[in-house]
Amino acid sequence: MNKFWLITLGIIAGIVALSNLGPIIGLAVSLLIVYAGVHYYLRSISTLAKVCWASIAVVGGIAAISNVPALIGVAALAALGMIYRKWNGQSVSVAAVKESDPFTNFEQQWNKLNK
Repeated sequence: MNKFWLITLGIIAGIVALSNLGPIIGLAVSLLIVYAGVHYYLRSISTLAKVCWASIAVVGGIAAISNVPALIGVAALAALGMIYRKWNGQSVSVAAVKESDPFTNFEQQWNKLNK
């Protein structure tokens, strides 16, 4: 891709990510509240404690849903990562993930053992 377009898309993605920084932080905090609520819900013994932690998890879930614009910011951050990799000449494809698949490595090792 032309360097001009990479710079242009990088600037646009950076502006979008910075403008959604507040919702991204809010989403992270609300997801942390949901995680804590579910974690302590599963560890609690009494019914009252389960009700309290479940209500905290529900409030955190509602707060997470209200931060939907943060997903646009997260997508912009992902786009910045891809633009950075493309700028440095690294591959952006998913082929690297397939090479580290344990099942394909197992099949390769099994074929070597059977020779």
